Amino acid sequence: MIGKLILASGSPRRRELLAGLGWNFEVIPSNIAEKTKAGEPPAALVKRLADEKASDVASRCPGNWVLGADTVVAVDDKILGKPRSVEEAAAMIEELSGRTHSVFTGVALFAPDGRRLVRAEETHVTFRRLSKEDIDAYIALGESMDKAGGYAVQERGTLLAERIDGCYFNVVGLPLFCVSQMFADMGIALSAQWRYKDE
Repeated sequence: MIGKLILASGSPRRRELLAGLGWNFEVIPSNIAEKTKAGEPPAALVKRLADEKASDVASRCPGNWVLGADTVVAVDDKILGKPRSVEEAAAMIEELSGRTHSVFTGVALFAPDGRRLVRAEETHVTFRRLSKEDIDAYIALGESMDKAGGYAVQERGTLLAERIDGCYFNVVGLPLFCVSQMFADMGIALSAQWRYKDE
């Protein structure tokens, strides 16, 4: 694989997922503000933000592979981003209680030669019905902040979810199969992806 791989995200979850593949990569967070546009559908929003993040880092680090991503939670066409307070986090969890919501992650992959792919992955998550005491107890764990929808499915937030339909890693923040397929569509075979750490 020519050029190094750069993750255009400061998310520790995305960093851990990529590291778990054994890939060698560098983390350079983008400077893009995660702003929504009125009436923008969730899939379009995450694709746009992922593309903007990757483009920002690629412009500063030419000649490399750059991977950008953005994740949101949506219920009834309402987008839930990262809570700004514990009160807002509690309100988000209460809104998701006993219901099925969607988690969208946009992924943008920029190649060293200027090619780019941008895709969105959707996973459906159904929460168990939660009492106020359940919600308060979860919020008290401190997992909610800096998480889309106010929960972390890879931590104790997994106990909130009754069912996950689709890619689990998408809910964590990076759909790994989608990423691997994007590399494949760029001409990087899976065997080469496996060897990437040794190159």
